[in-house]
Amino acid sequence: MTLDWTTRFSARAAGMTASEIRELLKLLDRPDVVSFAGGIPDPELFPADAVANAYERVLTSNERKLAALQYSVSEGYGPLRAHLAEGAGVGVENVLVTNGSQQGLDFIGKLFVGPGDRVLVTSPTYLGALQAFSPYEPAYDVVAMDEEGPLPDALEARLAAKPRFFYLVPDFQNPTGITVSLARREAIVALCARHGVPIVEDAAYTRLRYDGQDLPSLLELDRARAAGEGGFDAAGNVLYLGTFSKTLVPALRVGWVVAPADPLRRLVLIKQASDLHTSTINQMVALEVAMTTLDRQIPRLRAVYRERRDAMLAALSRHMPAGVSWSRPEGGMFVWLTLPAAVDGARLLARCVEGARVAFVPGAAFFPDRSGTNTIRLSFSLAKPEVAAPAIGRLAEAVGALAQ
Repeated sequence: MTLDWTTRFSARAAGMTASEIRELLKLLDRPDVVSFAGGIPDPELFPADAVANAYERVLTSNERKLAALQYSVSEGYGPLRAHLAEGAGVGVENVLVTNGSQQGLDFIGKLFVGPGDRVLVTSPTYLGALQAFSPYEPAYDVVAMDEEGPLPDALEARLAAKPRFFYLVPDFQNPTGITVSLARREAIVALCARHGVPIVEDAAYTRLRYDGQDLPSLLELDRARAAGEGGFDAAGNVLYLGTFSKTLVPALRVGWVVAPADPLRRLVLIKQASDLHTSTINQMVALEVAMTTLDRQIPRLRAVYRERRDAMLAALSRHMPAGVSWSRPEGGMFVWLTLPAAVDGARLLARCVEGARVAFVPGAAFFPDRSGTNTIRLSFSLAKPEVAAPAIGRLAEAVGALAQ
């Protein structure tokens, strides 16, 4: 008898779908297709020598080499946690090291969300967050955005329904590239605290700013607010997700969560049951490379990615037909296009891959209700100007043909 495995899967497993972005990354193996799909760093910019040297130093150190290869505590490597805590302005007890910030999203979903619980996200939002939360069967509420971020009146109306948390990417958002203004950040922190709704701040792209001034994180604003109410552990309302994947290398899989003590302790228990701990040697290497190389690495990344962003924006201005608009991000990796209403992003992708030899992510993937069909996301992180400009021209031709 052949077992029908689908009869054995849980209800949450039945609802799982493949990441459209992960699937599109397979197009990177097609040399004839220019891919604007994956929001991934350029491997040519990785500090590979610094990483290799750090591994060598760890493995030849009498003090560290045995500990580097052993099981370790779930909270994370102590010196790395201390380094991250100092940067965040919190105590070591407020930091949990995770296997990338994506694992932090999954743990937060597991901690806070049950079937039917409301989760508030922006419209659109990061697809990876939807994938992390959806197995726990939430009901999504959405809040609209403009070029300054979530609209305060719309946010307050949604907060009245008491969602389990409000998730957002305030800096150079994936997928739109929007950065939440200081005034909106202050309003978001105040509104969420007043309504008793935690904020999940995804800070994956914060260091990748090319224009304008750095803005305080929601965590920083919340710590200042909580200081007058007993401190971060007693009154903090933000769970902050950080990562080295965009600034050092993704393969180390070192991310972190900063949170008040009570949710942090429960996240540690989830970590223990999930994978015991993040690779100790990778944590040691991440700390060493961060302390010795990151200050030189960030300006290098900014210079290259700024040039690629500018080249993409210039090509869009030259080639896109009337009726197409796009974001102009101050940093990050993404430009968001709104197409004429008649142009479906998924249909456009199918046409472009085979005809124009260009790939991107259809925008519907970033909406919980699969709306936004006339939007697409372009990533410029791998888009060298000499290759990107003609590809944008071909994409524009395809848009114009479908818009007729």
